[in-house]
Amino acid sequence: MDEQEFRSTYHAVNGLRCVFEKSILSRRSQCSLCTRFHLADREGAACSSPSAQKRCLELLTRLREKAIFALRITHIEGELPHAKEIRVQTGGLLGLQQDLTPGTTPDAIEDIDALIRAVLLRHGDLESLPYPEIMQAVVRFEGRPRRKRRD
Repeated sequence: MDEQEFRSTYHAVNGLRCVFEKSILSRRSQCSLCTRFHLADREGAACSSPSAQKRCLELLTRLREKAIFALRITHIEGELPHAKEIRVQTGGLLGLQQDLTPGTTPDAIEDIDALIRAVLLRHGDLESLPYPEIMQAVVRFEGRPRRKRRD
């Protein structure tokens, strides 16, 4: 299966893609509304709630906008490279978790939906989130170390 055919089939199978899919598939986050599936030799993640997916998309859009400086880029055109997207998704979620439980340094998120609902209950809306503190978590987040090439 070539890449274009895979993407076409993926979008047909996964009508409601999980916004935090990269973080979930990297095993750093989980969500009670997420359903994992396999297509060919790859794994995907779907959301079971259109309203939650919309809320997650709004949050991730804000996280990306606020992370421009933290990622050392000047603007975002289209999708971020994989490593930077993982950093925004996972680091942003870890920053939200630290906001709810100050003094802790979580290394994974148990339930993205529950976390976002709790943060919104605490702050009221996405505008009021403490983005400077959340961006510190994005800066501190380190993904898997790069593998050394064999020559």
